[in-house]
Amino acid sequence: MNMDDFSIDIDRCLAVLHVGGLILYPTDTVWGIGCDATNKVAVAKIYELKQRAESKKMIVLMSSEKEVMQYVTHLDLSLFDYLEGTTKPTTVIYEGVIGLAENIVGEEGDVAIRICEDAFCKHLIKRFKKPIVSTSANISSTPTPTFFSEIGETIISGVDYVVGYRQNDHAPKEASAVIKWTDKGDIIVLRP
Repeated sequence: MNMDDFSIDIDRCLAVLHVGGLILYPTDTVWGIGCDATNKVAVAKIYELKQRAESKKMIVLMSSEKEVMQYVTHLDLSLFDYLEGTTKPTTVIYEGVIGLAENIVGEEGDVAIRICEDAFCKHLIKRFKKPIVSTSANISSTPTPTFFSEIGETIISGVDYVVGYRQNDHAPKEASAVIKWTDKGDIIVLRP
């Protein structure tokens, strides 16, 4: 992957993220609405745009295991070995989360985090130096768009920047698997 393919999009996303704005961007799964995951006001804007109850939490993308360790206090490192063996993007529900916007953290102090392997997302998160929210680009209770062309105008016009990179990509994408890793090292599959 040539970084020149998306370098302008990265710069424009960074400008928006640094001021608490919203982006519409391709991820390792479906297109996502994103913002600074440490900014409570920005996170609230996504809930409002999606018409989603704050009780329904969203996923946070991080770029590396090291970054996860900065935001999660209770961490079984063998989880990373498990994730290395998965072929599908996998989101993990972690407990003992610190440093993220309070309206993205569950009542029990947990949050859904995915270490993103997608080149665009990984580069964006590393340059931003903070985690980014990733939630499907649709109004709550409506179908998740599979491709950019399926994203509704309400979402497109409701964000501050729409990434141009991969808008014409029609390779099938699906939501990530979601698991919870128990303190005993057991896996609870919440979404296969």
